[in-house]
Amino acid sequence: MLTNDRNTTRVTLEQMTGRDIVQADTVVIGAGIVGLAVARTLAMQGREVLVLESGAHFGEGVSSRNSEVIHAGIYYPEDTLKARLCVRGRRMLYEYCQTRGIDHRKTGKWIVANGVSQVERLDTIASQALRNGVLLQRVTRRALRVSLPDVTAQEALYSPETGIVDSHGVMLSLLGELEDYGGHLVRQAPVERAATCDGEHRLQVGGPAPCELRAQRVVNAAGLGAVPLATSWQGVPADIAPRQWLARGVYFSYSGRHPFHSLVYPIPEPGGLGVHLTLDLAGQARFGPDVEWIERVDFSVDPGRARSFAESIRRWWPALDESRLQPAYAGIRPKLAGPDGGFADFRIAGERRHGVAGLVHLFGIESPGLTAALAIADEVAGQLAD
Repeated sequence: MLTNDRNTTRVTLEQMTGRDIVQADTVVIGAGIVGLAVARTLAMQGREVLVLESGAHFGEGVSSRNSEVIHAGIYYPEDTLKARLCVRGRRMLYEYCQTRGIDHRKTGKWIVANGVSQVERLDTIASQALRNGVLLQRVTRRALRVSLPDVTAQEALYSPETGIVDSHGVMLSLLGELEDYGGHLVRQAPVERAATCDGEHRLQVGGPAPCELRAQRVVNAAGLGAVPLATSWQGVPADIAPRQWLARGVYFSYSGRHPFHSLVYPIPEPGGLGVHLTLDLAGQARFGPDVEWIERVDFSVDPGRARSFAESIRRWWPALDESRLQPAYAGIRPKLAGPDGGFADFRIAGERRHGVAGLVHLFGIESPGLTAALAIADEVAGQLAD
């Protein structure tokens, strides 16, 4: 997999010192679910793949701080990457989990509406979903009283294809298959600098085994760090990296029993899908995420936000007991549009976009990144093959 540039002996990064130059075929930066999916796909195609992860473990960033929802592909404008890759990725992910025995469940999802303006939004959402190839069921108040007797809503849409998944189980499986095909994960290996010159990509790797890593192909799947890394990448057009905004979303768990067996979402809000109810595979309820625009990475959770959560949730579940809301965790979405920017698509920037061979940057990989991960991997592999 790796060779010492001075004597071509096969070695591992752990054996390298800061003076070593290491040659590699293909490098993926970032071991979140998308990075692991990309690395696995490339390894299955016969490439020698090395994954560099700055943290001590895989999947500790965006991939471990989300709702673990398998999205149907409802809201995104048709023909965008988010729409196309979410719908395809959702089918691929269900099949992947079924064939590998990974815990998941098609819970279904309700989108509930109150008031004239929200009910009208249901028409828009249903039409958009249909253009994406996703069929939703319109449900009247009378039918809702039977299906969701504890929810107050005038009308709703029901998505039968939405579900939940053990995201850690998916990542563990992807990593195992990557290694089965000869790939390797190196942890605590942050990429501190990057440059492209003389037809190869040069990565200055820090951590316990610092070295200069030279590769023919590199995929920047660094999540929150993808834009900062690309911004300072020498030898690549300076305008390739878009501006990035950080949207923190807080989650609260709900202790004890509750009446829900499916996911419940309000009408979407700017920057997110609103404070919604999701379930884990044990049936425990949690609410979130909300949207808070921040300037720097900060995963702290303010317990005081429980009050605003309760106010939002009671609009459709009046019986909520606020005292049972417990701070859980926070996630941060790397967005390519700010508070007033509207929709922003995934950006998969390969040679066709920036003119540099063997380099693909993944920008703005937020929701539905988990759902779309396997389809994103195919897209990246296709661009590298081009």
